[in-house]
Amino acid sequence: MHSAISLSVAAPFPAAGARSDAFPLAGGLRPAGIRFCGLRREALGLRRLRSPATGRIPPAPARGLPRTVAAAAAAAAAGAGNGSPASGFDYDLVIIGAGVGGHGAAVHAVENGLKTAIIEGDVVGGTCVNRGCVPSKALLAVSGRMRELHDEHHLKSLGLKVSSPGYDRQGVADHANNLVSNIRSNLTNSMKALGVDILTGVGTVVGTQKVRYGKVGLPDKEITARDIIIATGSVPFVPNGIEIDGKTVFTSDHALKLEWVPDWIAIVGSGYIGLEFSDVYTALGSEVTFVEALDQLMPGFDPEIGKLAQRILINPRKIDYHTGVFAKKITPAKDGKPVLIELIDAKTKEPKDTLEVDAALIATGRAPFTKGLGLENINVVTQRGFVPVDERMRVMDANGNLVPHLYCIGDANGKLMLAHAASAQGISVVEQLCGRDNVLNHLSVPAACFTHPEISMVGLTEPQAREKAEKEGFEISVAKTSFKANTKALAENEGEGFAKLIYRPDTGEILGVHILGLHAADLIHEASNAIALGTRLQELKVAVHAHPTLSEVLDELFKSTKVNAAVSRSINEPVAA
Repeated sequence: MHSAISLSVAAPFPAAGARSDAFPLAGGLRPAGIRFCGLRREALGLRRLRSPATGRIPPAPARGLPRTVAAAAAAAAAGAGNGSPASGFDYDLVIIGAGVGGHGAAVHAVENGLKTAIIEGDVVGGTCVNRGCVPSKALLAVSGRMRELHDEHHLKSLGLKVSSPGYDRQGVADHANNLVSNIRSNLTNSMKALGVDILTGVGTVVGTQKVRYGKVGLPDKEITARDIIIATGSVPFVPNGIEIDGKTVFTSDHALKLEWVPDWIAIVGSGYIGLEFSDVYTALGSEVTFVEALDQLMPGFDPEIGKLAQRILINPRKIDYHTGVFAKKITPAKDGKPVLIELIDAKTKEPKDTLEVDAALIATGRAPFTKGLGLENINVVTQRGFVPVDERMRVMDANGNLVPHLYCIGDANGKLMLAHAASAQGISVVEQLCGRDNVLNHLSVPAACFTHPEISMVGLTEPQAREKAEKEGFEISVAKTSFKANTKALAENEGEGFAKLIYRPDTGEILGVHILGLHAADLIHEASNAIALGTRLQELKVAVHAHPTLSEVLDELFKSTKVNAAVSRSINEPVAA
């Protein structure tokens, strides 16, 4: 066996207030911007550090345990807890918002010895856990099973027979609710186990390094922190002219409760949210009509992937669509009358049509939840509701100056409105607070749409890559492969799928990867990690993938590229084990 050592040296960029003595190494060495990747610390002669409180060496995280649970066990064994704050402050770090981003930052902060509090005015987990990606995946799990059970041709090809499949709407809704409850409890317990102080109330920034929080009808409390992170997330965006009643005209927040399944539902917007809900509703028996303002469905996807997705996910199903139109006015159903949707041309604003449907789901995106944060107290002006930040998530005031000790992550800053991006941004900020410069490469953050089959992507679309290449003066190439050539996909009788790679043939740099097919959301991470780590195709072409697995889709994709073999594969050098 071989191990590889990768040394990445970056100029140190200590954040304001960062401790210069953070994380001493054996022999008195400090990281100072040096990161060790893919190497056992024993190979470098580094010993594990003893707890300064007990003198004991904390145990290594147990394999198979979740990261937060393993870290909590290690902290308990070392006698550690939510550490002591910097002199003169109640906390080292206060986070406003306990969604996925705030949770990720809080856990990482405590693991790094920062005394941390998190303020939440609603419930732990934020939008993703309570009203977003978690409950929607429960509904999509049901829609996937229903599609399998109703696909007689697919079942027959596997030698299976199923008669009269059906579903219990309340049972489906209960599955989603139970999942939300479990995940929310897990997040809460993981923070409590590590010693994060969970403060209930609405948080407001009242000045530099000062936060006030409290509940309606109760006295507010004020606390101080060396650093503050805003992580308040977002809410569904509802355009003007649309009347929400929560019953027949609703957002994804209401739809996830699955209080009823309409016979005919209009979905306004054909992005991630709209596409996933079309998968759910059609699997449960609804007819769907998309209303899209742009000239094509799924405008955010790579065009080639979008065309294939329309052929697989739209055309064979009970779905029709209107593109290039706005829903000028939507009136909820009442007094026996259906939901009325008045459509106008997106360009000329001339009336186009009026739809009468049983229900309308508004899936027109999300808006930052930043009102009431007290940003005016520190001279910060939002831009379309988003908090302005630099590449290190540091908040900028109205004059373009950095606000000391204040950061904003997740949907509230608008850089990339994904739950895992918020968590990554939060971890990046904590790294900076600990004296280790860290800038998140947002082009390495993957995204996925959990339809059946799934869609995933990372990096640039082909048009974006070509625009970049023209500006910067380099050539790009495109490689493609099909799931129909993959043994595992064929064994599942799920050969309908496609993967696409956009890259630089001169350097072997990956610019973007797009996948539509079975388990695409899981497959994308090999590509996203390659982008994050700067791994070249020259190296990936000789990597080994287990057979027969779906991962060989990417293996074939990498091997089909034509790159300059003279370019050095990597800075990694093998170390004898």
